[in-house]
Amino acid sequence: MPFRTSIAREPSQRCAEAGFTLAEVLAALAFMAIVIPVAVDGLRIASAAGELAVHKAEAARVAERELNEIAVATTVGGVTAQNGTVREGGHDYQWKLHSELWPQDSMQLLTMEVTFTSRDRAYATRLSTLVNLPQQ
Repeated sequence: MPFRTSIAREPSQRCAEAGFTLAEVLAALAFMAIVIPVAVDGLRIASAAGELAVHKAEAARVAERELNEIAVATTVGGVTAQNGTVREGGHDYQWKLHSELWPQDSMQLLTMEVTFTSRDRAYATRLSTLVNLPQQ
């Protein structure tokens, strides 16, 4: 079996072979300069969408609660308030009741509109129900 001898390389030759070239480092930096802002913008958009979804869910809860209270008051004897403000989850929600007679039967269409702002934009959520008019 023949003996193989490895030729020891000098330390300067080993260091020259290890690591990245300047072109590889610059290419990686250019890639990161493109990817990082896009990823951060994507996270910002996702955060805004999540925040808006929370506001819409809270507005729907406010609309349902206020509409149920008014629907009960309507069947008992009359609507007292037509608008108001509710504080839910640390945010203000303005609600307004729209009422109109239903063309069939003796019913009334109640529509609750809840408005709120999120990131300096106004949004609205509407919820409607039919109630029987009280018999006179």
